[in-house]
Amino acid sequence: MRFGDVVICVASLSVILVLVGIPVEMVLSPALAEWPYVTSAISYLLTTLIGGYIFAGKIWEEARIKTMVQIMVLAATLMAFYVISFPAIPHWGLAVKDAYEAANPGVELSNSEWFTVESMTLAKIMFIDVAMVLVLGFIGLYVGSMLRRPSGK
Repeated sequence: MRFGDVVICVASLSVILVLVGIPVEMVLSPALAEWPYVTSAISYLLTTLIGGYIFAGKIWEEARIKTMVQIMVLAATLMAFYVISFPAIPHWGLAVKDAYEAANPGVELSNSEWFTVESMTLAKIMFIDVAMVLVLGFIGLYVGSMLRRPSGK
């Protein structure tokens, strides 16, 4: 699979994630409010199942595992850039502060300590999201491409 095909696949996965993720979040978030990563995991898995099915021909064309790894590494990089943008969301820092103060009542932190808390929160979110994209994405691509296996293989 050429790099251009990998880029098209990841761009398609991004669009599919929006089309699948928003309805999944709307339906499951009220029921799974205490487990926010479950809805993301379901969205990632469904998205890559669909993407694996759609791009099965390209995935089976060459070394299947290598192609899936290329797709997922690029998708994980895209996810990392997305997560890096979180501090630009209005009230992101305040939400981190509220969560920290709820977990540690009465603790007073300096500005540099708040910077560290926000940085570590961002690193935690990035680690979890990138890991989910890599693992669930690989599983979804593999299973999705198996559902549409070429007749000769």
